[in-house]
Amino acid sequence: MYSGSSDGEGHEAAQRKIPPASSMPWARNLRRFIGTGVGLGSEALMELETKRILLDIFKEKQQKSAEACTIPSFYKKACIISLLKPEEGSISNRVQRLAKYRFLKKQSDLLLNADDLDAMWTCLRENCVIDDATGAEKMNYEDFCHIASVCTEQIGPKCRRFFSPSNFMKFEKDEQGRIAILPFYLYVMRTVSLTQARIDMSELDGDSDGFLQQHEMESYIQGLIPNLAQLRDMPTGFIQMYCRIAAHKFFFFCDPHRRGKACIKKVLLSNCLQELMELHQESEEEVTDTEQAENWFSLTSAQRICDMFIALDKDSNQTLSKQELREYADGTLTDIFIERVFDEHVRRGKGGVGNSREMDFESFLDFVLALENKDTPEGLTYLFRCLDLQGRGYLTTADIHSLFRDVHQKWIEGGNYELCIEDVRDEIWDMVKPADPLRITLADLLSCKQGGTVASMLIDVRGFWAHDNRENLLQEEEEPEEE
Repeated sequence: MYSGSSDGEGHEAAQRKIPPASSMPWARNLRRFIGTGVGLGSEALMELETKRILLDIFKEKQQKSAEACTIPSFYKKACIISLLKPEEGSISNRVQRLAKYRFLKKQSDLLLNADDLDAMWTCLRENCVIDDATGAEKMNYEDFCHIASVCTEQIGPKCRRFFSPSNFMKFEKDEQGRIAILPFYLYVMRTVSLTQARIDMSELDGDSDGFLQQHEMESYIQGLIPNLAQLRDMPTGFIQMYCRIAAHKFFFFCDPHRRGKACIKKVLLSNCLQELMELHQESEEEVTDTEQAENWFSLTSAQRICDMFIALDKDSNQTLSKQELREYADGTLTDIFIERVFDEHVRRGKGGVGNSREMDFESFLDFVLALENKDTPEGLTYLFRCLDLQGRGYLTTADIHSLFRDVHQKWIEGGNYELCIEDVRDEIWDMVKPADPLRITLADLLSCKQGGTVASMLIDVRGFWAHDNRENLLQEEEEPEEE
């Protein structure tokens, strides 16, 4: 047994039975999470496609030689563009797809699979030392280098890149210069999983521009469903609708300009992907109904969204009118806000007349996402466009007065005490502290960290009630903890 630690602590790992990483609570679904890296096709098929393409190229060259035509100079630019974006089914297109396949296959072969990660975890635990004070398993740099050599022998050179000096310096060290093995292993596992996700997304990226369109994102999510513990029992008839709902959140947060495509890099770094991957957690690990409802990607949440839309759609025409949307959240949203939502975020129908403008399901998903994520830049941007009554890019005291007037009316109708609109306006100004004392901009709402609360106060009587009773609500949350 190796004993590379210079502090004299003995390695007792050899006497301990080392459980595999896949049995640990935080890696129970490791094999499904990481994947095996296969699925890109067989080598025989790849070689066959290569031969076919080479034969087609040879035939095409012979044909061009026979024609011996000269392309006028003003066609050169068009030829360059056609080479960048080859026609579907052309030889250039097939060559690009083959090159892309080979590249992704090579990247996939360099990834650690679940067995490799299990072997690395075992090696880490066998060659670490136990901190007497905390009981944590740690390693110094000498241990780190030795583990790198052992892992390379057992797994292969593909694990070597994780054991660089710069990676060791990324982690917090104790007084003796040691790092804990668990954070390092989780870093390796997360790097592998994100790389695998990028390979899977790139494989679905039809035009290879680094962006996913709506149907490509839906295909990626559908491919994950069998490996997500909380979604395995999803009814077959609901899968398409679920993928539509789940993909929409990625585009709400990763496609702010609504171009219809989301950057793969931005998707990988977004909280949306992390939230989706939480569904790997086994259902028997006591996932509460509240946690499932709060996760947009849970089956419970997706069914809730569908049921909500169906309940609001009184005439069953698969769109919502202003009157139907007013029933959202038990009718607590103000009429002026509903009007502004339709003005800013609902496309007008082909007829172009007033009653033709109704909210479709995609617009409804944007609406729900904005209201449930008011504190995010994306959600607040959506709401600010509705609050900006004049479209000037800022709110004045007159705008605040107009917006809160409907909240005040619903407040009085609910039997609450009388309040002064001017006092509420002044309170909002104190909360935001705008750079310009005469106007509130979106940047002011984002920087004050209370933009979501301000938006709720101006569009929802229930939101204003929650702000008015915030101290009582806070006490109610603390009382169970004291007991």
